[in-house]
Amino acid sequence: MSLSLKDIQSARQRIAPCIRRTPLTPSTTLSERLKTNVYVKLELFQKTGSFKVRGAFNKALTLKPEECERGIVAVSGGNHAQAVAYAARALDLRALVLMPESTPRNYIDATRGYGAEVKFAATAAAAFSEVAEYERQGWVYIHPFDDPLVMAGQGTVGLEILEDAPQVTDIVISVGGGGFACGLATAVKSLKPGVRVWGVETEGADCMAKSLAAGKVVTLEAITSIARTLGAPAPSERTLEMAQRYLEGVTVVPDSEAISSLLFLLERLKVLTEPAASCTLAAADRLRGNFSPDRHVVLVLCGGNFAVSDLAKVSSDAGEAAES
Repeated sequence: MSLSLKDIQSARQRIAPCIRRTPLTPSTTLSERLKTNVYVKLELFQKTGSFKVRGAFNKALTLKPEECERGIVAVSGGNHAQAVAYAARALDLRALVLMPESTPRNYIDATRGYGAEVKFAATAAAAFSEVAEYERQGWVYIHPFDDPLVMAGQGTVGLEILEDAPQVTDIVISVGGGGFACGLATAVKSLKPGVRVWGVETEGADCMAKSLAAGKVVTLEAITSIARTLGAPAPSERTLEMAQRYLEGVTVVPDSEAISSLLFLLERLKVLTEPAASCTLAAADRLRGNFSPDRHVVLVLCGGNFAVSDLAKVSSDAGEAAES
């Protein structure tokens, strides 16, 4: 199944009662920093703290009652887990989430808090391999990115950006498995083909960048980045092909730059992102040569589920580094 603008427009109507329309706002601070016109799409204010509920709801709302008698199952160590759990609770469905053992406690607690059952696998790859058995048992699988219905729901962010900033020329967006970036790019480029969409990954969670470089799907042996919500082991054939078609490229930044950007956004814009979102600012710094003063650049701050304990640690580490 392919993905079209009509699919994304239909998704928008379908999920509208279930999600928030998040704000987009200009930033003088970031505009001065990047020497262009910068806006932030505050998707971290979405229900459950990330864009993921858009795709989860769009998939779940298309299911017939007889399809999901057993329930819905997902694989995630982050925001998709919470999104599926939240959507299941809202629609009175049973939810099961397979999580890597390394999943941070805040994601586990939030997913269980929304009513989902959590089962652990040794790694993300192991969790993905186990889900097939649950499908055989009658569970409906909601893939975190390789599903046109999920991608269509996530692509609705692109429609909102075009409405709130019709002058947009560039969008900088995080890439995990690629569903969000490719869904957004489909929407935006269908309506305004000249807009450039720049992907971002962090070192140690850069499966799409490696796959683009190789010209084929590359699977990471492990996810080592602090940006755990970018932790897809590999893109799909579908998302790789769409990334090749729609993205200007994927800029890979180190964790240190993602954290520095996170602290800057918190201090100056008063928003606490997760590293998987703040990395867009780190990438924009590296890409600034592409942004002349007459461009209009939107940074998609896609999620804000960063534990307070982790914030305290990275703040302390940053302070020690500054003193040394």
